[in-house]
Formats: sequence, structure tokens, C-alpha cells
Amino acid sequence: MFQTFNSSSDPSRAGERVAALRAVMRSRRLDAYFVPRADEHQGEYVPPAAERLAWLTGFTGSAGFAVIGLERAALFVDGRYTVQARTQVDADVFEIVRCPPYSMKEWVLETLPQGAVVGFDPRLATIAQVEQTRRDLGGKSIRFKEVAANLVDKVWGSARPKPPQAPVLLLDDAHAGQSAAAKIERLQARIAKDGQDAAVLTQPDSICWLLNIRGGDVAHNPVVLSHLILHARGKPELFIDAAKLDAVARKALKAVCVLRSPDELDDRLGVLKTSGKTVRLSPGNTSWAIARRLGGAKGYVSAADPTLLAKAIKNDTEIDGARQAHQRDGVAMVRFLAWLETAARKGTDEIAAVQRLEAFRADTGKLREISFDTISGSGANGAIVHYRVTEASNRRLGQGELFLIDSGAQYIDGTTDITRTVAIGRPTPEMCDRFTRVLKGHIAIATARFPVGTRGLDLDSHARMALWSAGLDYDHGTGHGVGSFLSVHEGPQAISRVNAVPLEPGMILSNEPGYYKEGEYGIRIENLVLVTPPSIPEGGERPMLGFETLTLAPIDRKLVVKALLSDSERRWLDAYHARVAATLERRLDAETREWLTRACRPL
Repeated sequence: MFQTFNSSSDPSRAGERVAALRAVMRSRRLDAYFVPRADEHQGEYVPPAAERLAWLTGFTGSAGFAVIGLERAALFVDGRYTVQARTQVDADVFEIVRCPPYSMKEWVLETLPQGAVVGFDPRLATIAQVEQTRRDLGGKSIRFKEVAANLVDKVWGSARPKPPQAPVLLLDDAHAGQSAAAKIERLQARIAKDGQDAAVLTQPDSICWLLNIRGGDVAHNPVVLSHLILHARGKPELFIDAAKLDAVARKALKAVCVLRSPDELDDRLGVLKTSGKTVRLSPGNTSWAIARRLGGAKGYVSAADPTLLAKAIKNDTEIDGARQAHQRDGVAMVRFLAWLETAARKGTDEIAAVQRLEAFRADTGKLREISFDTISGSGANGAIVHYRVTEASNRRLGQGELFLIDSGAQYIDGTTDITRTVAIGRPTPEMCDRFTRVLKGHIAIATARFPVGTRGLDLDSHARMALWSAGLDYDHGTGHGVGSFLSVHEGPQAISRVNAVPLEPGMILSNEPGYYKEGEYGIRIENLVLVTPPSIPEGGERPMLGFETLTLAPIDRKLVVKALLSDSERRWLDAYHARVAATLERRLDAETREWLTRACRPL
């Protein structure tokens, strides 16, 4: 299996580990130390060697940071992770701070005296983080100071895992839709037009997309950890561990770039500095160490990673691949949901569900990986937004409960991500009410028509209106971008309260409103959608963008309160189910096809 069920969280040792870290801090004359959940590439997901925050605190979420003072320590997480943090972290060692609304600035100013020094590893903090933190703390004369060697690593010692060395895989043009050489030429023209001589790329999915390579350095993400300098003229320089390259990969990459050791990056940045080149850095995902090597704020130009939009707007090959991947994945999901109906009556648990779903995906013969650890949450576990089942937390699916399963797959032609919430036995009226309100929000996004220039923040409230009218809400974004056989979370686009990137045809996003009642149940309905080209609606005057739903799997009709749906919403659900059945039925055995027919019958 691609997923394991051991727990990497060990809060029982947090006290001794923090004490050891504080001893090192005192030797460096630090009053506090900043521990982000990051590595030097600043991607969302990190390899085991970079799981410093989890090792120190016990918290395994994909976003958060800690500040360790000599007397007090705090773990900062957003609304997705507050419940999870309380279950994983020793509250006697760490205060759990929800950020926002509270901030690191407020905690530090309350906790530390004037003149205090907060240390940080410049490889693990972004330019934006450092600049903002220094502005926030400078007024109180608190220093945010670079510390050359990572202090958590010193305490972790020889037990720290080795850096990953997964082999590089070449993605052929038939799946990428464009050659690496053509992509490089296209982006070189972009940065030259913007007046820059070079751009430094740090994010693994950006580099993998540009060079048409994939890897396995991070669990469930087919990426290669590396750095790249993209010159406006001449070959890019790729800084990569040579152990990851076989003869075929080496030959292919040497045709389009110069291969260098990761140890050479510092020197090559120095050459850019001394030669007076105009270098482009993305402040939100480039480390402070790289900016410092270029000479600080005067040594670079702040601009977005030049691959982001090009990668986010899928070409025709990638779009066709996404459709094929979702049909294949839909078959696996239907087989799973049909199995679940019987298994839940006989008795099953969260781990068994994960195993069975992965097996159905493996049966396609095309599964390369899962796209993230499956969220398999029964009852109260479903209210933990990013719950990961372990042997210790595993529970049976109980009658009268809700079961939330959020999962995805990596196929060579596309990445999938789907959530379904299923009633086990008879749901309560409240469960059905909340589910239907979430469904209304999901349909509002799926059916939205919007003008060119519309941003994710303009659409986010559409998904929340039915919940807001009942005094309810959820604490995560409504949708994130998705890669093409790459990261399941991809920017720059998203549907959220804060994302200001205009949506463009060819972008793929999730549509996943939810509702979570802590200690009882969680609800989320998620499909992936493709932004479609502009067209003028019948009787309209202006061209409008819209969404094509890619995901194909039934939505649990037992949880739908028909009276809460409008006529148009009922028509959407019936039409969606009719499409699911028509697309998938010919790929199923007779018994599963019969189940699908029942699951997709009109309201």
C-alpha cells in the first residue's frame, strides 16, 4: 500500500525535546526560536528529513509553525487544524494558537521583553516571512536573527532521516502536451520581456513541470527536490543530487539544461550577484538564504514564480488526460461506494475502508500513487478536517453516523481529489439539513457563470450562503488548484476568502464546501472542476466563464432534504447523476452497475 497507518506523532517526548532545544538556544544567546513546517524548497509537502515541526511538537499537519521561548512555547495553526492539534500536542508544553485571528507578532510581544532575540534558519523562512516579521517586531526592538545551523537538527541528531534520493522519471511529451525545450523557451521570453536576466525556481512542482520530469522525494507527490536558475538566455542550471539520475534521465536533462550539484547553488548565486544580473525571486516561496546570497533586497526583483500561471492553465493534452483519469477514478470510487454499503452493515472500520479504496484504484492498472493520505473519518473523526487514520485512532463505522472519505490518486495522465460523505444507517434530521446546505453551496459553485477577471474570492461566498443563512460556516477555503500528475494542491488559483488570482480557462480547481460539528461528525462534498472558455449564455450580452465538473461519483441521496433544494438545484443533481451513470456503467460488472443505477436515480 502507498498509505501506512503508523503514527508519526509522539507528543510524549515533546517536553524533553523542547528542553534540549532550549539548552542549545541559551548557548546561542537566543530568547526564542522559530520552527516552521518547511524545507529549503518551500513547497507545501516535505520529506521526513524536514519534518522538524512534527518531530518537536507531535503535530503532523501540513501547515503551521512553532515559536519556542525559554519559558513558554506556542504552536500556531489555522482553522483546519485546531481540532487535530489538540489531539496531537502536549498542552503542558505548547499553547495552541489559532492564526489568524491571533498572530505570532502578538504572542511574541506578550511573551518576550524588549531587546529579545528570536532565531531562525534562513533556509526555512521565506523572504516574505522574514520581512514581515522584522517589520512586526522591530518597533519593540525585538530582533529576528539568522542562525546558520538548524537548532532542531542539532537536537534531533543522528536519528534524523536521510534526505530522499528517489529516481527521476521522464514525462513524455504525449502526456505533458509540450516539450521541456518549448516550455523553457516560452518562460525565457517571459522573464526577458519583464526585464530580468534570470529567475531562481525553488518549488519542486515548478521545476518538474518545466523540465517534464517527475520523482518520489515527497510522499504522494511525484516531485524531485532540486533548485533551478532559469536564464533569459542559454540553458537553465539544475541543481540536483546526481544519485537521482540514471543514464537515460541524465542524457535527456543535459539536452535542455546544465546539471550541477546542490552544493554549487551558493556559488552560482554569487556569480549572479557579482555580474550585476537582474534576478527574479518570488518572495512567498523563496528562502531568505537565497535572497541574502544575492545581496538582500537590492539584489533581486520581486515577482511571481514564472511557471505558476503556465502550469495552472492546462493544455489540451493535460485536459484530455484529466478527463480520462477522472473516468478511471470514478470506476474505482463507484466500486468502493457499492462495497461500502454492504461492508458498513456487516461492520468495517476506517483503515479497512482506506485499504479497500486503494485496492480498487490499483485494479485500474494505472495507479502510480495516491495523491495524499486518505482522510477516512467516521463519526467524530470526520470533524477533523485533515484527519489521518492510524492504528491508534482507527474506529468502526457506527450505525446512525456519518462517514467522510477524502481521497485521490496520481495517474500519469492526471491527479484526482474527491470527497464523499456517506450516511451509515439512518442519519438524523440535523445531519441531513447540514448536508443539504453543503450540497447547495457545492451546486452554486458548479453552476456559476462569471465574467473574465473573476477571482476566487468573488466566488467563495456562493458556497457559503446556505450555511450562513442558518448561522453556520466552515474554516477552510472552498477550492484549491490541482496539478497534472503533480501536486494535489497547486497555485496560484483558489476559491477562498483571500485569493485574488483571476480564474482562466484550463485551470483545474476543487469545489469542496463543508460543515464540521466538533465531537460528532463532518461533512464535505468535493469534485474537481475545469474552468471553461467564455461563451455568451442564451439571451445574454457578455461572454461568461463557467465550470465543467470532472469528478464522477454518486452523491449520497439519503442525506438530501429535497424541500431545501430549488428546482434548478434538483435538476443539477439529477443531471449530474445521469451523467455519472451514463459515463461509468459500461465499465462496471453487473452487480456494481445495478448499485450505480439505484444510487443515481432521479430525486
